[in-house]
Amino acid sequence: MSVQCELCELAVSTLYADDKLAVILVDDPNYPGFCRVIWRAHVKEMSDLEDADRLLLNEAVCNVERAVREAMEPAKVNVASLGNVVPHLHWHVIPRFADDAHFPAPVWAQAVRVTDERTLAARRAQLPQLAAAIGRRMSKPR
Repeated sequence: MSVQCELCELAVSTLYADDKLAVILVDDPNYPGFCRVIWRAHVKEMSDLEDADRLLLNEAVCNVERAVREAMEPAKVNVASLGNVVPHLHWHVIPRFADDAHFPAPVWAQAVRVTDERTLAARRAQLPQLAAAIGRRMSKPR
């Protein structure tokens, strides 16, 4: 049986990848620094993983959150695993700011404001630092 899954394809900008997982930058102009941590094997739930793999994934999500905090300096970081649309295990790591389009609601809610384009451009300028921070944190020996 062939599974058609956009996350299995990983046809996106990858910040980090190994044989178990990948970290990608989500192309969302309103949320610079929005990352996904994607488990490479096609599984639906955390409970589908062996204990060691679940710990590995959890550590990766935490490392990406730390990198987002370091590079983007957000007011808050949202971490979510939904998978309702794409039932492939992945985590969203989203830097949040008081002036972002949806704050304090989730990024999937209706927007309540438009963030100034200069502010968004300044945040986009931080993406190379985010990529470097993710690379450093994810490349540490396990």
